[in-house]
Amino acid sequence: MARLEARDLTLAYDSATVVEDLTLELPAGEVTMIVGANGCGKSTLLRGLSRLLKPASGSVLLDGKDIHAKPAREVAKVLGLLPQSPIAPDGITVRELVGRGRYPHQGWFRRWSAEDDAAVDRALAATGTADLAERSIDELSGGQRQRVWIAMALAQETDLLLLDEPTTFLDVAHQIDVLDVITDLNRERGTTVAIVLHDLNLAARYGDHLVALKQGRIVAAGRPADVVTEDLVSEVFGLPCRVVPDPVAGTPLVLPIGRHHAAANPAPAQPAPLQPAALPAAG
Repeated sequence: MARLEARDLTLAYDSATVVEDLTLELPAGEVTMIVGANGCGKSTLLRGLSRLLKPASGSVLLDGKDIHAKPAREVAKVLGLLPQSPIAPDGITVRELVGRGRYPHQGWFRRWSAEDDAAVDRALAATGTADLAERSIDELSGGQRQRVWIAMALAQETDLLLLDEPTTFLDVAHQIDVLDVITDLNRERGTTVAIVLHDLNLAARYGDHLVALKQGRIVAAGRPADVVTEDLVSEVFGLPCRVVPDPVAGTPLVLPIGRHHAAANPAPAQPAPLQPAALPAAG
């Protein structure tokens, strides 16, 4: 099972540092959710882990070796990435795009095979896009396109899968479908998954491991039940809330308070200060 970790990783765009001195190891065979406020470095971290962005300092290790020292095709055989805003070539069909997920498995002596067809079919079926297979990507809605991109990532059939906001453009039902598919992949194949997700409640429900970022640094990491607390949500998101057990999954459920409901959720009363005991009257 492939292992991916960052050691003392600093990532920057020109002179602007986004992720600083970060050390992280993705738990093998688990789903890790990366959460945090906008601009905290979540997507940048995923780009660094996938070798799309070279470290300013520190390193990313794939199976103990610097990921930038490995040939691109070798990396692509074990690590798949779905970026936040992928762009498809004009006129390409759904099946053709999903088939591009099989590119790392091709080579001088390895051409397209029945195994590749089967992998594409599995990915289309898992994402509910088989009926779109012969349609052009240009004709699809935003939600349909997103599911096709996820199918392409699944067709790669890697040991490691990094997904940046995979539920973007999807309605609630399809968000759940996609996260269920990823969970199936993890449980059936043991795929190690890292997902950048905005929805903290879905992250807590579907993640085995949760990493909370603030200003490019890890604030907390661990099991969702240990990480998602009222204090953590306040620190990372600046959001007053209550955290209660999810009645469906038993995982932490964040209930935002907001200005218009603050009166109904007063802060816990503070105990009154102790008063010195009265002295007995002089007799």
